[in-house]
Amino acid sequence: MADELVLCIPRTLLDEIGSFQGVQTDVARYVPRILEAQHTRFVARSLAENDPSLKQIIPYVLIRKGDALLHYVRGKASGEKRLVSMGSIGIGGHINHRDESLFADGLEFYEEALQRELHEELRMDGHFRTKAIALINDDSTPVGQVHLGVVHLCELSEENVSKGEACITDLRFLTLPELLERREQMETWSQLCLDHVAAMLR
Repeated sequence: MADELVLCIPRTLLDEIGSFQGVQTDVARYVPRILEAQHTRFVARSLAENDPSLKQIIPYVLIRKGDALLHYVRGKASGEKRLVSMGSIGIGGHINHRDESLFADGLEFYEEALQRELHEELRMDGHFRTKAIALINDDSTPVGQVHLGVVHLCELSEENVSKGEACITDLRFLTLPELLERREQMETWSQLCLDHVAAMLR
């Protein structure tokens, strides 16, 4: 992890735009600003994980098919050890230094990095598209203090989805009532998404 460089913004930028706790659905206000080249930089992940003055940008994709969302459990191979064994409805991860060549394109760079992450973590059949629907900031936990999530919705035309990485286990589509039954076993970001799912998906 020490050699991995991840995309970060200064915490002060979030404060400048408008700091929030929980879920923020005003995507147009935040996403273009946080992806401006003048605000972003790549930092060694080992440093960023322990520096609350930085926010690591994390795409967090909800996969929907009909009235169900994709749910999985983070396995022992997960890069984020603090989240192992927790349930999740978000697919995604850090944007690494390898994506830097795309950086000049702003939102286009981000979208390409997002698509790469999706294809690495999942194997999906059929057509799909993604759109940003919210942001997540949770300063109540050590993990949340150093991360800023950009929540995306991915609509699938087929349910044929399988894992692409060993860190994903028990992959299945669940309805909202089924997800709510599992809420307490989920990571904080997934809990926040569930609590605001109506506003996020409208």
